[in-house]
Amino acid sequence: VYCSNTFILQATSAESNVASVSSYLGLPVKVLTTFVKDSPIARFIQDDLAGRHIDYEAKEVDQGGPWGYRHQFNIADSGYGTRGPRVHNDRAGEIGRTLNVNDFDLDRIFDEEGVQIVHMSGLIGALSPETGTFCLELARAAKKHGTRISFDLNHRASFWKGREAELHDIFTEIAGISDILVGNEEDFQLCLGIEGPEAGGEDLANKIDSFKGMINNAKKAFPNAAVFA
Repeated sequence: VYCSNTFILQATSAESNVASVSSYLGLPVKVLTTFVKDSPIARFIQDDLAGRHIDYEAKEVDQGGPWGYRHQFNIADSGYGTRGPRVHNDRAGEIGRTLNVNDFDLDRIFDEEGVQIVHMSGLIGALSPETGTFCLELARAAKKHGTRISFDLNHRASFWKGREAELHDIFTEIAGISDILVGNEEDFQLCLGIEGPEAGGEDLANKIDSFKGMINNAKKAFPNAAVFA
């Protein structure tokens, strides 16, 4: 990154990447989000979603001056040869941290529009106290209206630091009413406290039984979930 001067701008997220699969299959998809008002980056994201046949509903928030809100950047170095890939996060002032269910008519979305499944990522759930509440209340509303819930645990150590107890409670409640739970050995252990194999991805062939045991423990702890991925 430090010796580069040409970059490619892409609009992406853990949620919209999943949403794209459904939209490309011809299914109606909507993203709930927040935009910085009159931001060219917001327009770039909106146009990208439209290009992927994804609808969106969003509150537009004033930037609040040059040191106010903005859309987050990730600078991804894909690596070369023996140099592995690296991702550099730049999240100061991220508008997504302000997501609030009060900015959306959930009864209309879930009841009148007839949402069949809602997907959320643990990245957003752990982004800020506000987004944790947003994900929890969104999941509760989905459950109330009989909508299926897909929850990708997606643990990020830097997001959880100093907030372990708070986020464990939020993630456990969401997982308890989810129909689909997605995660690896680290996610299930660190987010939900489910005992499993040593994390790190090494010697996987000899850990198969431990993985199976972890999923069985998760099934017992979260009987509402029908799919574990």
